[in-house]
Amino acid sequence: MERTNKARLFIILLSAAGLAASVLLGLCLGASNIRPSVLVATLFTGDPDDSLYRILFTVRLPRVMGALLSGSALAVSGAVIQSVLNNPLASPNVIGVNAGAGLMVLLASAFLPAAPLLLPLAAFSGALLACMLVLAITMFARMSRVLLVLTGFVVNSIFSAGMNTIMILYPDAYVGAGNFLVGGLSAATSGALLYPAVFIGAGLILALFSSKGLNILNLGADSARALGMNVNACRCIYLTIAAILAGAAVSFAGMIGFVGLLIPHGVKLIIGQDNRFVIPASALAGGVFVILCDLLARTVFLPYELPVGILMSFLGGPFFLYLIFKNRQKG
Repeated sequence: MERTNKARLFIILLSAAGLAASVLLGLCLGASNIRPSVLVATLFTGDPDDSLYRILFTVRLPRVMGALLSGSALAVSGAVIQSVLNNPLASPNVIGVNAGAGLMVLLASAFLPAAPLLLPLAAFSGALLACMLVLAITMFARMSRVLLVLTGFVVNSIFSAGMNTIMILYPDAYVGAGNFLVGGLSAATSGALLYPAVFIGAGLILALFSSKGLNILNLGADSARALGMNVNACRCIYLTIAAILAGAAVSFAGMIGFVGLLIPHGVKLIIGQDNRFVIPASALAGGVFVILCDLLARTVFLPYELPVGILMSFLGGPFFLYLIFKNRQKG
């Protein structure tokens, strides 16, 4: 049943409240739990020399903010990619966008180790390369939805092979490369989040302003052209926005998968297909999802910690298979 705009706005407000609650949980819970009253007092009037203050500002706050930023970016990137390619199976990790970003991050780390500020730009360039490659194949081959996903797997495998080659030839190219490949937030710091946060903020704003154009693309290429849209140019612009978001997230969170697949689908089931509401709802829900998954990954197996990307794969893999069979039944 299609919801009214007031109902959609209410759902978005509920999502914002859920995000605030998840941030609070992420800051309070961990190896040592912190009461909310103590948390507030420490954040605003705490002593920098106090151990609790250092835990909050050097470990938990950067980690929670990293989860929020990466979840929002990957969820919105997935929503944009699905609209541009008109394919519900598309997402940043499925079509090789994450792998392209990861390859460029490793290349930048190997050949320009003294310029860590270039990592977000390198990740963006790799994500954009993957996006444009998939778009070119889609436009010229006119393949089915399932074949497009298989092509994405091929692109993904090529970029993954490139990453493995870099790590073999330059083993010191990226500290903690294993955690980077599966996706994790244990190494998130305030400094590492600063520049990606700027890219993600800009990408989210651009995606929101592009929502009407994405709605037109959802009607199909022929209908969009009939309405006066330059389809190819708009697809390139929107995929660039998706690449900014995915690349910035990968640059500090690693190759976290399936957020861009799970969250847009869940949001559309609840809120409908209108991207004016899907984009902000996906940003909020993506942040909630990654924060809570990261909280589970670092608390359930104490004293051990599971990289959040592994947990995402456990959740996303079966869901992806479900989508494949669902779309196959639709022909």
